[in-house]
Amino acid sequence: MVKKISVIALAGMLALPALSLAGGGSPNVADMEQKIEALSRQLDELRAAMAAQSEMNKALAENVEALDKNVGILDEDFEDLDERAEEWDLAARFKFYGDYRARADYYSADTVFGRTLDNESVITNRFRLNMRVKATENVEFKGRLAMYKTWGNQSAFTDDSHAMWPVFDGNVTRTPIGSSALYVDRAFVNWNNIGGAPIWFSIGRRPTTDGPPGQMRLGSDERLATPMAFMDWPFDGLSLGYGWNWGAESLGTGKLRFCYGRGFEAGLLDDSTNNIKDMDFGGFSWDIMKKGDRFAYVQSFLAMDVFNYPNFQDPIINQAFGDMSGMGDRKNLGDILHTSGVYQDKIAGFNYFVSGGWSRTMPDNDGLFNDPFSGHTNTNDEDGYSFYAGLRYDLEEAGWKFGAEFNYGSQYWLAMSPGHDEIYQSKLATRGQEYEIYTIWDLPTGEKVSKYAKTFMRLGY
Repeated sequence: MVKKISVIALAGMLALPALSLAGGGSPNVADMEQKIEALSRQLDELRAAMAAQSEMNKALAENVEALDKNVGILDEDFEDLDERAEEWDLAARFKFYGDYRARADYYSADTVFGRTLDNESVITNRFRLNMRVKATENVEFKGRLAMYKTWGNQSAFTDDSHAMWPVFDGNVTRTPIGSSALYVDRAFVNWNNIGGAPIWFSIGRRPTTDGPPGQMRLGSDERLATPMAFMDWPFDGLSLGYGWNWGAESLGTGKLRFCYGRGFEAGLLDDSTNNIKDMDFGGFSWDIMKKGDRFAYVQSFLAMDVFNYPNFQDPIINQAFGDMSGMGDRKNLGDILHTSGVYQDKIAGFNYFVSGGWSRTMPDNDGLFNDPFSGHTNTNDEDGYSFYAGLRYDLEEAGWKFGAEFNYGSQYWLAMSPGHDEIYQSKLATRGQEYEIYTIWDLPTGEKVSKYAKTFMRLGY
């Protein structure tokens, strides 16, 4: 019984499709054909898409292979860059910058003998190349080369004033009469942050020319040297300094330096004769305070075994200078104590400074400030004084600066300034009164391409 029912059920199930087909008729066949065609089209599209994907996969594989090659090339380039990075780092530690100055002067002076000395035009070229090099984190070298000459002149040393202007250690690169040679003006090494403290040691050809407040009249916005302008002498030496912050905002920072230098080297001498000695400097340089434009400074030093005239660069002049000048043999004259200070500040557009100096000559038996006409030898200690003040107004919108200065020196005043920036004689060595007015025009030469860029014209009287 059970078996029969199963057969009937199977037979019924087998019969259902036939009945359904027979009952549907032609429209059902047409629908089926449409569906088959649609499926065929979809299959063709799928095959085409798969073929396209295969091409894309192939292209992608080729791109990956090319990228692998490029990565390999880049790896090689990076290795090359790593190799050259050390050279670039070395080059980055070198900084070069400089300045060029063309200057034209007219000079006229009445002498104490009733004569008038004139030079209607003297034109000079000055070129200076500065360099800075970091050796280590705390050790750096600073140097400057300089060429300074008159137009149409290479070797003259005398003129109708009967004065002589030969080159020696205290004015080389600072006097325009010499040659077009490039000399070492500055060359020194600084060791900073010694032991992690604000202490430094410096040695070499010192930055000791155009000191404060000289930058004001020279068109610079920054301090150009350590010592005050009454001490304007390029020399070789060393300094040991310490810096601090006063703790009061109005006082800013301070620095104190011990400085030593040699102004004259006597050379190899025979002890059995009365020979000339080396001339040395020693003293202290104190930045009392520095806060913005406000700056107070004082210096005091002793020049020991001062000479009557130095060794000159030209061997003929050096040999004959004693007879030509009437000074006789080269010799030491004694010591000079020199003290000076300056205070400067800026209020609105007005820059100003006041400064003073004191010199004491302490001669030996050969004397100082001797009378060449009477033959009297002055062996007394003599005190000299100087006062120096100036004002400059900056019209920043127009790029103009207008300044005036005055200085006075007493009868026995002695400035240590053979490295002055004048054509013939140092104005700060004046015994008497001296006035100066000037204007500086910042030239409209376009946008700066360097942080060191500065172009200006100066007219002074």
